[in-house]
Amino acid sequence: MSRLKAIEPKSASCKTKELLDAVNGKFGMVPNSMRVMANSPAVLEGYLGLSGALGAGTLDPQIREQIALLTAQANDCDYCLSAHTAIGKLVGLKEQEIIASRDGRGSTPRATAALTFANQVLDGKGQVSDENVQAVRKAGFSDGEVAEIIAHVALNVFTNYFNTATQVDIDFPKVSSTKAA
Repeated sequence: MSRLKAIEPKSASCKTKELLDAVNGKFGMVPNSMRVMANSPAVLEGYLGLSGALGAGTLDPQIREQIALLTAQANDCDYCLSAHTAIGKLVGLKEQEIIASRDGRGSTPRATAALTFANQVLDGKGQVSDENVQAVRKAGFSDGEVAEIIAHVALNVFTNYFNTATQVDIDFPKVSSTKAA
C-alpha cells in the first residue's frame, strides 16, 4: 500500500485537478504514480514538464523506453519496470528487446551505445569520461541527443526513487526487478 495517499482526480481541487485532468486527457487514465505525486502540485508539474519536454526531444521513443527500463532495473523499481514494459510494447519493443534493455543490451549497435552510455551515467552518478562521451558520439548521437540521454536517466532516477520511497501501488501488469537465479 502506498505510503502517501493517491489523490482522486474527481476530488482534487485547483492546480492539482488541472494537472490530473491534463494527464487523464493525454493518457485516458491517471497512473497511480502521478496520483501520488499530486500530493504536491509542484512535484507533479515538475515531472510532467520535464517528461513532456523530453518526449518532444530528438531521441526516438524506443530508445527512451529502453533507457527507462535500464534505469528501473538498476534501481530495483518494480513500478517503473512494470509501467515501462507496458509502454515499451506500445512503442514497438518486442519482449526480448524489453528484457535485453533491462541488462543494457540494445537490438542495434546504436541502441546498445545509448544504453551503455546511460548505464555509465547511472553507475558513475553522472561522472563519465571523455571516452564515454566520444563512444556515444561515434555511434551517431549528436550532442543534443547525448544531453537527452543524460536527462532521461535523471528523469527516470527521479521516478524510480519517488515510486520506491512512496511504495506506489502498481497499476500496470506487474514486472519484478528480481531476476531468476
